[in-house]
Amino acid sequence: MNSANRAKIEKLTFELLKEIGEDPSREGLVRTPERVARAWEYFSQGYRMTPEEAVGDAIFHESCDDIITVKDIDFFSMCEHHLLPFYGVVHVGYIPNGRIIGLSKIPRIIEVFARQLQVQERMTRQITSAIETILDPQGVAVIIEASHLCMQMRGVEKKASFMTTSAVRGVFREDRKTREEFLSIIAMRRS
Repeated sequence: MNSANRAKIEKLTFELLKEIGEDPSREGLVRTPERVARAWEYFSQGYRMTPEEAVGDAIFHESCDDIITVKDIDFFSMCEHHLLPFYGVVHVGYIPNGRIIGLSKIPRIIEVFARQLQVQERMTRQITSAIETILDPQGVAVIIEASHLCMQMRGVEKKASFMTTSAVRGVFREDRKTREEFLSIIAMRRS
């Protein structure tokens, strides 16, 4: 985000504060437009990066053909319908096809999509497709569990609700036993 965009967001935030009945010159709000602009720069950084850039050269040749799982990867995103946060965890599993990815790169792929205005359903598919495109694995599975503030703090106000979405491709879709093994892995808790 360039400085002109940041200045526009500051001005819009100043106007929003006035429109909701606040005094933007009040001590606690004087720097709020600047803080909001910096926050949105961070929230929207996924628009300025591709999954391939996030991965870089961290793909390695390996003859492994077992399920590789990274689970409980926390994320925060912004609902595109109300501009309110949703947050939770992502579980990713894949079966390599001669190539593996550096462990930290899966969370980086997730961040590319989480740092955009989102709906959980699309984000699940985007993460799955990115891993499939980058690695060409035998299969990939992604499950996201998230709480949505747009549902918890407005509208129906269901505080304890959360949403689960999944996308499975390749062997995870075709072979029930493989899919069940992945589900049992993510159900295991650390002791």
